[in-house]
Amino acid sequence: MRRGTASLLIGLTLALAALAAAGAAAAAGTASKLVFCSDITYPPEEFYQGSKPVGSDIEIGTAIAKRLGRTAQFDNTGFDGIIAALQAKKCDLVISGMNDTPARRKQVDFVDYIRVGQSIMVKAGNPKKISSLATLSGKSVAVEVGTTNKDFLDAASKKLKKGIKVVAFPKDTDAANALKAGRVDAYFGDSPVVAYYIQKDKSFAFAGAPINPIAVGIAVRKGDALKAQVQKAVASMYKNGSMQKILAKWKMSATALKK
Repeated sequence: MRRGTASLLIGLTLALAALAAAGAAAAAGTASKLVFCSDITYPPEEFYQGSKPVGSDIEIGTAIAKRLGRTAQFDNTGFDGIIAALQAKKCDLVISGMNDTPARRKQVDFVDYIRVGQSIMVKAGNPKKISSLATLSGKSVAVEVGTTNKDFLDAASKKLKKGIKVVAFPKDTDAANALKAGRVDAYFGDSPVVAYYIQKDKSFAFAGAPINPIAVGIAVRKGDALKAQVQKAVASMYKNGSMQKILAKWKMSATALKK
């Protein structure tokens, strides 16, 4: 009986050790990932090619994770719920063309990495003769829900005699498609996104010059030590030119932060 008990104890000890090792390995595997929440419907910053996420933000996030000794993972998350997802710890960071605004800074911290203006997109030939915010008076304009683009148009609408009919869509690509289908008079979004749509589809065109340039940041939970690590990674990428290279690849060189 003593021999049997000893064997049982040894076996139990080995089993517990194996479970502990498996748990440690699983924890290490989780820790090695840097999970980004991203609304992957916003070309050229984040979009799908087949089932693969691509774009400037995807490459920037991947490069940051590598500098932190981790592997990037991008979880597709609706933009209107993306901050809530970060706060609920469904991801470590948000990289999704998110403007760094005072309202958002009340909820999260930011590491700024580019600066982007906003643009109006119309159908080629500009049949509605739109050339500025003022000429959007009485017009319908498509935007993505939950964005500062929508907030900006809502505020601008109040200053115009006829106002702007702001039509919000759950995905940015849906907003662009609404213009293509003639369901709205214009689309409003970040300038690099407008440039991408126009490059891919000659039925679209710019209307007027970019407006309201604003910093775009990677969102981090308040008090999270990741903020300092990401700041260091972004500074390193600007210093060695890798950030500029990514932005140039996606025709976004004008968005690089100035020294």
